[in-house]
Amino acid sequence: MPDLSSPVTIIEPDRARPGPADGVALCLSGGGYRAMLFHLGALWRLNEAGCLPSIQRISSVSGGSISAGVLGLNWSKLAFDADGVSRRFEAAVVAPIRSLAGKTIDEPAIIGGLLLPGSISERVAAAYKKHLFGDSTLQDLPDDPPRFVINATNVQSGALWRFMKPYMRDYRVGEVRNPRIELALAVAASSAFPPVLSPVRLNLRTTEFSPPGPGEDLHVEPYTTDVVLTDGGVYDNLGLETAWKRYNTVLVSDGGSGMRAEPEPKGDWPRHALRVYDLIDNQVRSLRKRQVVDSLKTGKRKGAYWGIGSDIADYQLPDSLPLPIEKTTALANIATRLKKMGPGLQEQLINWGYAVCDAAIRRHLNPGLPAPTGFPYSNLKRQPLAVRP
Repeated sequence: MPDLSSPVTIIEPDRARPGPADGVALCLSGGGYRAMLFHLGALWRLNEAGCLPSIQRISSVSGGSISAGVLGLNWSKLAFDADGVSRRFEAAVVAPIRSLAGKTIDEPAIIGGLLLPGSISERVAAAYKKHLFGDSTLQDLPDDPPRFVINATNVQSGALWRFMKPYMRDYRVGEVRNPRIELALAVAASSAFPPVLSPVRLNLRTTEFSPPGPGEDLHVEPYTTDVVLTDGGVYDNLGLETAWKRYNTVLVSDGGSGMRAEPEPKGDWPRHALRVYDLIDNQVRSLRKRQVVDSLKTGKRKGAYWGIGSDIADYQLPDSLPLPIEKTTALANIATRLKKMGPGLQEQLINWGYAVCDAAIRRHLNPGLPAPTGFPYSNLKRQPLAVRP
C-alpha cells in the first residue's frame, strides 16, 4: 500500500533497495536567482556550523542547481578545518555566485534564441559556461561524499533525469555511466524554466547506455538518442526525490515563491494557460511542502525545513536574527528570473537564507549550536529591506 503522506513516490526500482540509511541529505529548491542567493545564505550558515562535510548528498533543481554546481565544482578548494569549517567559502563559492547574480542572462538568451541561429537553452548554457563553469564536466564534481545530484525533468518519459558524476539516468530510459556532459549544460537543463527557457536537448547514442535493466521500458530510440529535458522543478521543485529515499536526515532549503493574487487575470489563451499552469504548480508545491513538514513534525524523518516564505518567529528562538515577516515576504515575492540584481538586494537575500537556516537547524537539528553574532553582511543589520521586485 503506498504511503500517501510521503512527499515522494516509491517507484518499482526503489522496492529492491533497503530503506533510508543513516546520513544527511540537503535539498536546494528552484526559484531562479532569488533561490540561488537564498540558498547561498543557507550554505554560508551550514559552513559556519561545520555541517557541510557531514552531508552525504546534495540534491538540487533549477535555481538551486546553480548554487549546488558552484559548490560542487569548488569543493576541493574549501579545505575544511578540524571543525568542519572552510575559511575559503566566500572566495570559492560566494564570489562567483554573486558575480553571476549581477548579470541578466535570461532575456538576452530569449531574444537571441528567437532572432538568431541556436536555441534559447543553448544560450543559457553558454552563459553558465562563461561566467561559472568553463569547460568543466560532471566528472569535475567531487567523489562521494557528498554526492551532487542535479535534477531535470524528462519531457518524454515524465520522469526525473538525474545528472551525477558516477552516472546520469532516467529510471525508464536507462543509465549512462561516467557521463562527460558539461556541467553548464546539466545546470541549464535543471533550470530550463518553461515555457521560455525550455527545452534542453541531449544528443546521445544508444551505445552510451548500460544494458537495460528491469523497468527500463523506454530503453529505445529516440528516448536514448534525443533526450528532451525541462526544469527539474516541474517534477520536484524541492529536489526531494533523490534525497528522501536515501537518507534518514533531510535538510530542505526552499527558495520557491508563493503564488501572488491577480485581480484581473488575462483572458487570451497563452497568458490564461500560463496562469492556470501556475495554479496547478502552486498546489503541488504546497502539498509537497506540507508532507515534508508533517513528516518532520511526526518524527517519520529527522531534519529541518526552512523556506523563503517562512516566518522566523515560528522557530521560537529568543536569539534568532531579527527579520520581520513583512520584509522577508517582500523578498519571497521577487520574480523567478535570471535577471541582474543589485548588490544590496543580493545581500538581503543571502542574509535571509542565512538567518532562517540558522533558526531551523538550531531549533530542529542542533540546539546546542551557538547563535551567530550577526548577518554575513552586517552593514544591513539594522537597515530596512528596501526590496524592488
